[in-house]
Amino acid sequence: MTEPVKFKDMPYERPDLEATKARYAELADRLAAAATPEEADAAFVEKDQLDRHVQTAAELVYIRHTIDTRDEFYDAESSFWDDAQPELSQASDAFSAALLATPFRSQLAEKYGDLVFAQAEQERRTLSPAIVDDMKRENALAQEYVKLIASAQIPFEGGTYTLSQLTPYKRSADDAERLAAWKAEGAWYKEQQADLDRIYDELVRVRDAMGKKLGHDDFIALGYDRMGRLSYDRADVERFREAVVAHVVPLADRIFRAQAERLGVEYPLSFADETLTFRSGNPVPRGTADDVLEAGRTFYRALSPETGAFFDMMLDRGLMDVLSTEGKAGGGYMTMIPDYDVPFIFANFNGTQGDVEVVTHEAGHAFSYYMNTDKVPVTLAMPTSEACEVHSMSMEFMAWPWAEEFFGDDARKYRYAHLAGAITFIPYGTMVDHFQHEVYEHPEMTPAERHATWRRLLGIYMPWMRLDGDIPFYADGEGWQRQHHIYESPFYYIDYCLAQTVALEFWVMSQEDFAGAWDHYMAYTRQGGTRAFTDLLAHAGMTSPFDEGCLKQICERAAAWLDSYDLTGIE
Repeated sequence: MTEPVKFKDMPYERPDLEATKARYAELADRLAAAATPEEADAAFVEKDQLDRHVQTAAELVYIRHTIDTRDEFYDAESSFWDDAQPELSQASDAFSAALLATPFRSQLAEKYGDLVFAQAEQERRTLSPAIVDDMKRENALAQEYVKLIASAQIPFEGGTYTLSQLTPYKRSADDAERLAAWKAEGAWYKEQQADLDRIYDELVRVRDAMGKKLGHDDFIALGYDRMGRLSYDRADVERFREAVVAHVVPLADRIFRAQAERLGVEYPLSFADETLTFRSGNPVPRGTADDVLEAGRTFYRALSPETGAFFDMMLDRGLMDVLSTEGKAGGGYMTMIPDYDVPFIFANFNGTQGDVEVVTHEAGHAFSYYMNTDKVPVTLAMPTSEACEVHSMSMEFMAWPWAEEFFGDDARKYRYAHLAGAITFIPYGTMVDHFQHEVYEHPEMTPAERHATWRRLLGIYMPWMRLDGDIPFYADGEGWQRQHHIYESPFYYIDYCLAQTVALEFWVMSQEDFAGAWDHYMAYTRQGGTRAFTDLLAHAGMTSPFDEGCLKQICERAAAWLDSYDLTGIE
């Protein structure tokens, strides 16, 4: 039996771009000329295999480049893919056209599902030879932002830190140290202000141009299509925003008023005080990074046979890179390596509760792919991003019974902070989405006008924040520039809010019947990406976040739990 390939041993070879484009064209011609359903199916399967090879090569570069953005080889390969992917998307578009025109559509739909055709129609709306150069420029600008953030070297208390490494100090229980860390971070962003403004200004303009070249009034319709939204629209998102303001913001405000009282600080809160949940400090994981991963192994083995086998495989094959190191890109993600049927997890551990949430959140993504590697085509292995975020955010709550494994004596702190954080995140995430809608509705905005827009929205979605504090970067309405999704993945962020709503549904279920909640979770996960978001929920017996009353009911349950939770002995 062949030994499974470890990540470090997976070879990378740059594909011949022209030959790959020609191969897509050949497969499109074969599908168009197919005389039988079998011939059409053969072309479909071969195209899926080509997609898998291309995606594997691109993802290996992406992973290795983000692990060390200073690596000259993978930096050059990343630039290659920034240019190549728009051309490959355009080449693949000919196959989509042939797929939609084939007389054997009904036979293929019976085998692979109707969603494949809906996705092909939607993807075709996002492509045109007229925007290939714009797509390349967009990729290059996004990479410039990634490298700028990864380059951060922030002097603080005699040391030098990356943004991720500074995070524990930003959450310190020592008020002076915490404020100093926030000031140091804000000062670094202020030093990069000209570049941050320039990069985003150009991104907005190039995206607006793409939208208009495709026949839209602005970028927003193209942005929604690129996110793969097929079961809800802009009007649904606007109603969700209204529900957030009506039901979630008041509860979040109550949570922060209680936090201010616990901390003995002024309300509204400063940006530095918002991040400290308890006077004695936020919950801290037990032990080292290795201890957190071993606690993850214990959790996943106990949760189910499937999750146990999955997490063992991730550790044994080196499919996680979680330490925060110099030159590493910020944030965390999970991605797929299709030729090997495995996921990969990237993170920046920094000794905070976020380390545990990586082991649960990103591994929730990874587990969903692990369960669906047999799906054909590969696009059906994972659903759209808001549906994917349900896997991850809900897995965080599934870990609650094992909180002691991760946090020891801080487990009680963690459960309270995690639920409170899930509630208070939704207004922030919704504000990110609202901000982007205003930006792309008015692409002529100056950088100063964008900052003013963010500052105004803070008053609506986060009224507990004091905007006259000691940290100008945040108080001046510039804090959005640290949110990499705004630069790299426009309109992604509302997906977290929709998913958090569903995750809170799973939390409610788990409080009443944990085994039943896990059954619903598996029913949701096993579908992979075979249905659109709201259809996935319906088939798993879950409520859509867009349903009237959904957020109201969740907030009522969460408020009751938070109000009754025993914090005796916790300062």
